[in-house]
Amino acid sequence: MELYIDPAATTSRAVLAFCKAARLEPSIHAISLMKGEHRQAAFAKLNPNCMVPVLVDGALVLTESAAILYHLARKSGSSLCPTDAAERARLDELTAWFGTNFYRDFGVQFVYPQVLPQHRRPSEEANRVTVEWGREQSKRWLAVLEAHWLGPNRSFLVGDRLTMVDYYGVSILSLGELVGCSLPEYPNVRRWYETIGADPSWIAVNPAFRGFVEAISARGESFVSL
Repeated sequence: MELYIDPAATTSRAVLAFCKAARLEPSIHAISLMKGEHRQAAFAKLNPNCMVPVLVDGALVLTESAAILYHLARKSGSSLCPTDAAERARLDELTAWFGTNFYRDFGVQFVYPQVLPQHRRPSEEANRVTVEWGREQSKRWLAVLEAHWLGPNRSFLVGDRLTMVDYYGVSILSLGELVGCSLPEYPNVRRWYETIGADPSWIAVNPAFRGFVEAISARGESFVSL
């Protein structure tokens, strides 16, 4: 198997953490988003979406992180994907929730337009409106995560143990570090974030992201936070 990732990128880290935890060792190909390597012809032929991660498993090419996680989980029989029907359905639901509702507003509309030039809107006013909209919608989704998906007693999203959706969700939530989100109004979310943040497999795949956070901080810019 071959895995194409940017080691600092959002869901690339979720897939890498899963591989680490499941003791899978695909051949890793680093694709630098900042250098535009994802838009080069060879990679665009592999994935016309020009995005990472991408998994190549024989004749099978998967270009969506959630599909990659599911495929790897089924292939490896990893306990990170539950076999209980109800828990599996909940994992499916949460993967969809993070990948659509939360990522759309928190990542694409709130964080990315502030820190990534390629995501900035054509004018400062358009960018400001986008970020503010994303901020308000993100607060809505964080409230759902805080009270509904987690609550005061849950350390993990599904059942009583770590699953792959914890890696997936935390990879998206970690984007908040780029703009200084400390989430003081969401103690349950913070507890969950810190729990997954202490997982050895998650720690192992985050050095590049930590460096990216430090580089953004060193720019000395002011960001809209929550």
